Amino acid sequence: MRRSFPSGLQGAQHGGLHKNQPQTRETRHMQTWHIGLTGGIGSGKSTVAELFQQHGAFLIDADAISRATTAAGGAAITPIRETFGERFIQPDGALDRNAMRELVFAQPDAKRQLEAIVHPLVLQQIRASAAQAVQQGARMVLYDIPLLAESAHWRKRLQQVIVVDCDTDTQIARVMRRNQLTREAVEGIIASQATRQQRHAIADAVVQNGATTTLEGLRAQVEALARHFHLIIGCKGNAA
Repeated sequence: MRRSFPSGLQGAQHGGLHKNQPQTRETRHMQTWHIGLTGGIGSGKSTVAELFQQHGAFLIDADAISRATTAAGGAAITPIRETFGERFIQPDGALDRNAMRELVFAQPDAKRQLEAIVHPLVLQQIRASAAQAVQQGARMVLYDIPLLAESAHWRKRLQQVIVVDCDTDTQIARVMRRNQLTREAVEGIIASQATRQQRHAIADAVVQNGATTTLEGLRAQVEALARHFHLIIGCKGNAA
């Protein structure tokens, strides 16, 4: 059944927390839920993640983990150097992201090679962080995964997916301003990601964050979802 959320939140017919999982107040309180969060570049996904953290969600940021593996001394640096050569490593020992970005956009095989190095390392750390969250008694683990729509591996391991959405023109304007990139460069990044339609297809809920959405409006949408999750992230509200 399609779920209806106020303040721009949209339900979807793709399962969810309660599908085939009858829950009592007690089991909802005890269980740790594993929820995916995704959105295109410039959608405001990181801001939404921070708002969920304010409600007690344990955040696992796949991008941050990936960046750590390619920072100086990161676990991916040696295999990247061996595979792609020294010119893709900066003098400080970190990955030269600009050089690698140009390569993977030009050569799909290079992108696959890089992913084969980085993704297993990221997955290992994500699993370790999730186990830590469960041990700490977290009611909700929020997986911030930019490429969730492209990854069937993750979707089948998550109980619900939240998508942060905005129109393409807003994405482009935000990223051009934030990253000082040309419009063409941003369009190339967007083209390399899942489409809005593909993200909507996996969504159990959509947080709207268009050009006219204020921070308070965004906060209200997250609060509505927090209430939907009841005790999962410790917000006030009556369990259904």
